Amino acid sequence: MLFKNVVIQRLVLLFSFLSLSACVTGQTSADYGASNIKTFKDISYGPDRANKFDVYTRDGLSNAPVVFMVHGGAWKMGDKESKSVIKNKLERWLPAGFVFISVNYRLLPRATDPVQQAEDVRNALILAQNKAASWGGDPEKFILMGHSAGAHILGLVSSSIGAHKAMGGKSWLGTVLLDSAVLDVPSIMSSRHYGFYDDAFGKNSDFWVKASPIHQLKSDAPPFLVACSAGRKGACSQANAFVAKANSIGVKASVISRDLSHKEMNESLGDNNDYTAKVEAFMAGLDSNAKAMISAQPVVVKEEPRKGLLQRWREKRQDRKSTRLNSSHN
Repeated sequence: MLFKNVVIQRLVLLFSFLSLSACVTGQTSADYGASNIKTFKDISYGPDRANKFDVYTRDGLSNAPVVFMVHGGAWKMGDKESKSVIKNKLERWLPAGFVFISVNYRLLPRATDPVQQAEDVRNALILAQNKAASWGGDPEKFILMGHSAGAHILGLVSSSIGAHKAMGGKSWLGTVLLDSAVLDVPSIMSSRHYGFYDDAFGKNSDFWVKASPIHQLKSDAPPFLVACSAGRKGACSQANAFVAKANSIGVKASVISRDLSHKEMNESLGDNNDYTAKVEAFMAGLDSNAKAMISAQPVVVKEEPRKGLLQRWREKRQDRKSTRLNSSHN
């Protein structure tokens, strides 16, 4: 294990050096609500062509908090530049003074399983922390955020800060999990489930435990905010069980539930709404600098209007149709 850790640390340092010449910098085509934007595109953190991330920052930042975003897509699709992943979040947090990083990782079947994908994301996080100061960020003021399959992956990465530091990383502020219905893998796989879960987790019950955030969670995990779609089957029950386990071992964790579709739980974060306000309240509670930046943002004056039954039925039907067609639900 010691030899493996040393090898991984040396590889991370190597790709840190190589990425200095591999990244592309310059003004973005969109200003994302702020001036003096700098982007660092396709920074390599590993040997595979998918081991890349993008950095969005501004001139003049120093020791800024960093949002580290991991996309979803059923563990087999998705991209760091997807509009639903970055647009609203960039427009909200980049002008406020955050650095924003969006990560790609090997997708199934190029990756053998979600545990290997979590290793990819961990290596990306280690490199990003080591280079954060060069983008105006603080290496220990990261806020990890993932949607759907990306939330499951971050649940594994965030299971223990001690394990991350042993691999060459640093501590971070907290983790936000956006609508993952797969935090207890054995319970999912032991009951009726979507077929694409078999593609990700197979039939080995020992592996289910290894790939299960609730089973891997340790007492040195960071604070969690777990957001779930109230209308999505299993999402909030999984979120509540995960938070209960975290609290039982001394880890700070809480749940927020919203009457939004699975897709909206990602896309609407960053809009001027109550959902964004709840997530930002968690972020502000992690760091005084983040709190000051968030306090300068537009104030949310009211809750989003509750959707009618017909609208919710249509969205739920569309979510189910999308799941059958392309497994994009998680």
